Amino acid sequence: MFTRRSFLKGVATGVATASFNENGMARALDAVRFVSGRTPDEVAGDEDFWFEVQHAFTVDRTLINFNNGGVCPSPRVVQEAMRRYLEFANNAPVYTMWRVLDPQIESVRRRLALAFGCDLEEIAITRNASEALEICQFGLDLKPGDEVLTTNQDYPRMLNTWRQRERREGIVVRKISIPVPTKTQDEIAEIFERNITPRTRVIHFCHITNLSGQIYPVKRICQVARARGIEAIVDGAHAFAHFPYKHADLDCDYYGTSLHKWLLAPHGTGFLYVRKPKIPSLWSLMASEEWNAANIRKFEEIGTHPSANALAINEAMDFHEGIGAERKAARLRFLFHRWAKRLEGQKGVKIHTSFDPKQSCGLALVNIEGVDPVKLSGHLFDQYRIITTAIKHAEFEGLRVTPNVYTTRRDVDIFAEAMEKVIQKGLPA
Repeated sequence: MFTRRSFLKGVATGVATASFNENGMARALDAVRFVSGRTPDEVAGDEDFWFEVQHAFTVDRTLINFNNGGVCPSPRVVQEAMRRYLEFANNAPVYTMWRVLDPQIESVRRRLALAFGCDLEEIAITRNASEALEICQFGLDLKPGDEVLTTNQDYPRMLNTWRQRERREGIVVRKISIPVPTKTQDEIAEIFERNITPRTRVIHFCHITNLSGQIYPVKRICQVARARGIEAIVDGAHAFAHFPYKHADLDCDYYGTSLHKWLLAPHGTGFLYVRKPKIPSLWSLMASEEWNAANIRKFEEIGTHPSANALAINEAMDFHEGIGAERKAARLRFLFHRWAKRLEGQKGVKIHTSFDPKQSCGLALVNIEGVDPVKLSGHLFDQYRIITTAIKHAEFEGLRVTPNVYTTRRDVDIFAEAMEKVIQKGLPA
């Protein structure tokens, strides 16, 4: 007989997420039906449920990791799948990897396309968001004087990529400022629209920023760009599997994301979406045969690389879908709101992230006036073994806090209490 406890044990052991086990998949689907009787917000605060999910991970519990925005640990079932594929590949790689495993990657492409809501011939599997985005950044034809419109909050590697093209080819990179936090998403779209010039050829922006966790109005910006004949590249590194959406919600032509962040897939996995009519004119990062110009797989021609990383994405998708995207997002917002609303209003505290669920999820930025975030981050690690990310931007600063589904309520409360001590007494000399 299926019970809630049997499902939770299944998640913890990986049974409910093992793609090789039809029984396990059925149990995961049973679990979805079981929890669907309650709202995501109700499940978000159910510590019994999340306690069992937390035990699907092999993380070091002497640490409190609030830097899941960098790279996440994978649940045990994903690690074991990757190890299994890698061991099989090493039997005779020229056969077991190239001829047996590599063709199976098409199942991953199909799975990602279904999750993103696009044609499978529009998804390329990459090693990370940086690779996916640089394919677009280097692959678009631009000439001297052409302008790229981006923000001063975009990811440093992507800004460096545009600066290299600027130095080599004479294009112009224009960076605009976005308020932190913004009042509404419309404000962001209007700032972009005001800064378009007759020479703007590309708009490059984040779906959700890695600095403050602000979610951008992707669809509106992309449609504004398309109406003017401008290419729009969307950096989704922190978005996929962080909160639910489909391609139809974005209407973008180019989208790059990492899967080793919020999806909890193996390290070194990501995908690139390119709308089908755009594929032939977008150059691949590494050379591809001319006859391959319209094939999305031309972007995957990077030489020999392991199949195991890509294939274990399936198990990560199973785990994500077994929990449920809406429930996961609700849990991440619950954790953010728990510590942030406790600190909000205390002396010198500034929450740089909106509490509006349309504008944020689990990634947030907090600052204590007069306290250096680098020193604060060091203090939290030295005294409490809490890992955070210090952010020092020209226009704002603070601690970036990014929990995940294995984070406990107790972890969040320890962090909040540690921050309150600093608010009241300052950092020790």
